Amino acid sequence: MATEHILELTGLSKSFGGNRVITALDLAISRGGVTSLVGPNGAGKTTLFDLVTGFLTPDAGRVRLLGRDITGKPPHLVARAGIVRTFQSLRLFSSLTVLENVLLAADSEAGMRSSSERHESARVAMERAGVAGLADVRAADLSFAEQKFVSLARAIAKPAGLMLLDEPASGLDGPSLRRFHAIVRALVDEGRTVLLIEHNLDIVRQISDRVAFLNNGRLLAHGTPDEIFAMEELAALYFGDDAAT
Repeated sequence: MATEHILELTGLSKSFGGNRVITALDLAISRGGVTSLVGPNGAGKTTLFDLVTGFLTPDAGRVRLLGRDITGKPPHLVARAGIVRTFQSLRLFSSLTVLENVLLAADSEAGMRSSSERHESARVAMERAGVAGLADVRAADLSFAEQKFVSLARAIAKPAGLMLLDEPASGLDGPSLRRFHAIVRALVDEGRTVLLIEHNLDIVRQISDRVAFLNNGRLLAHGTPDEIFAMEELAALYFGDDAAT
C-alpha cells in the first residue's frame, strides 16, 4: 500500500562539534501541497534540507521517501530517488546560457532519458518558469530575479516528485513574487510536493498548505498557516516578545 506521506523524518539529529543543530526531529510531509519551514535564523532549516538530500549525514534518525529509507545516501542517489532541491546560492554556471544551465539539470538523469526527452524537459521547464525567452542569454547577463527563475527552471526540469526550495523568493519584487506563487501552485496542481524555506511570512501565509516551525533544531509546531500564526509564543520566538500579538 502506498504511503500517504512522501517524506518521513524520524528522530533526526545532527551536531557539529558540541553544537546540536537538529535534535530528535520528527516530521511527516503529506503528498501534494506546499509545506513551509519557518523559524528564526539558526533554527536548522537549511541543515535539515542538507540531511534530507544527502549533503550531510545525520548522527541519528531516519529519512524515508515514499517509505524507502534514503538515510545517508549521496546526493545523486537521493535525486534519482525523486528529490530535487535549490540552494540559497543559486549555483548557476555564469558562462553558460539559460538553456545550457537547464539542460545540465535535465542531463543529470543521463542514461535514463534520451537526448530529445531531456531537451523537451528543459524546454517545458523554461516555459513553466517563464524564462523560455532567455534561452540563449548567458546566466551572467541576467538580473537577480531572472536568475532566481532559472534556478527554479532547473529544479522543474528534474523528474522529481518532491521539490525542496531554499529561499527561492528572497529578493523578489511584488510582480515576481506573484509570478513565483503562480508557478509553485501550478506545480502542486500537476502532482508535485513542495517543501519551502521562506522568511517572508506574507508569502508563507499565501502559498502554504502546511507550516512547520523550527527553533534551535527542534520542531515546535506543525499545522495550517492559521494554526501556526495564531500561536503567540511562536511569534515571540520569531520576532521578539513585542511582536507576540
